Amino acid sequence: MSRSYYLYSMGDLNQKDKTLRFKSADETIKRDIPITDIDDLYIMNEITVSSKILELFSRNGVVVHFFNYYQFYIGSFYPKEQKLAGQLLVQQVEAYTNYSKRLLIAKEFIKAASFNIYRNLRYYNSRGKDVSDYMVRIEYLRSLLDNVSTIEELMGVEGNIRKEYYSAWNIIIDQDIEFVKRVYHPADNMINSLISYINNMIYTKTLSEIYKTQLNPTISYLHQPGVRRFSLALDVSEIFKPIIGDRLIFSLLNKRQITKESFTTELNGLQLTKSASQTIAKELENKLQTTIKHKELNREVSYQYLIRLELYKLIKHIIGEKNYKGFEIWW
Repeated sequence: MSRSYYLYSMGDLNQKDKTLRFKSADETIKRDIPITDIDDLYIMNEITVSSKILELFSRNGVVVHFFNYYQFYIGSFYPKEQKLAGQLLVQQVEAYTNYSKRLLIAKEFIKAASFNIYRNLRYYNSRGKDVSDYMVRIEYLRSLLDNVSTIEELMGVEGNIRKEYYSAWNIIIDQDIEFVKRVYHPADNMINSLISYINNMIYTKTLSEIYKTQLNPTISYLHQPGVRRFSLALDVSEIFKPIIGDRLIFSLLNKRQITKESFTTELNGLQLTKSASQTIAKELENKLQTTIKHKELNREVSYQYLIRLELYKLIKHIIGEKNYKGFEIWW
């Protein structure tokens, strides 16, 4: 069974037959990985990759995500698509150019994401963290979503929901971290640094799943399509950031797996150390492989496969087979 692989040391990637061979710069680490074992690859440091290796990735459908030494996301190598479907592409574009159709899909992304946000708060509220006031305000804001008439309005309501949600984090998180607002570049505290890093991880996981479908990753509905980004992955990851990413952050901080010692200030803002990044990757992979009983499929599916199922639902909507409803957590 293929899985995600992470390479953290500086070094070189070479090919031996159908095997990826990694050698660290100091030659203390040598690792062979059969290409068929790789679902997607995370390169977390300065590693030399030749065009021959990229060709190997492309032939075998391996999506590669690049981060630098400070765990900043750089970009992804998206291989030549193997599941091209011209008719679906035309319909995917039409669902974007028809504004009412685009707005309908975008609303579902935010409805589902905000529901999962609400359920996070309800979970912690039932465990002695009094966030009931934030829940009331978010419930009111969610009631406005049906009546918005533009994408800009929709994102405005979504921004207010997240503002309330993030305000509740000081109650949920046990460590003494002053989290006033979402700050992006550079991150001004541990929480903002974690959000940025883990959100990028959820984005890349979503992108890897899109590659396994016939969807075009550059055609999106909530986020404006643009150059040099796979904006559909931004759309769909909104749904899963609360139930995978945010819950992971709460767990890491409350179990003190991540503390102030997990960060460095070598550049402006805070960056995760290598060991902290490795801890997060391990816990994220554990979470993604955790299974739940799917109430419609009536079988066990992993959190990672839930992302793929969401994409299949979107395809069914685009081709007119079944109206799309964003994934809402039920457990």
